[in-house]
Amino acid sequence: MTTTNTYTVQGMTCGHCVNAVSAEVGALPGVSSVEVDLASGAITVTSDQPLDSDAVRAAVDEAGYQLVA
Repeated sequence: MTTTNTYTVQGMTCGHCVNAVSAEVGALPGVSSVEVDLASGAITVTSDQPLDSDAVRAAVDEAGYQLVA
């Protein structure tokens, strides 16, 4: 079963930001794709299992950005 969730990330301003967030979130178990919309700060995460929002938050924090609740 594939699940897709959209989150809003605060603080991304450039391509490097997009790459950093994509790499960290993409490394989570089960994640098959991460699409980032720099203009809106939205990230759409597709995975083959439900994701723990705390794990996504931790990955975004690790990249140096903040997940908006």
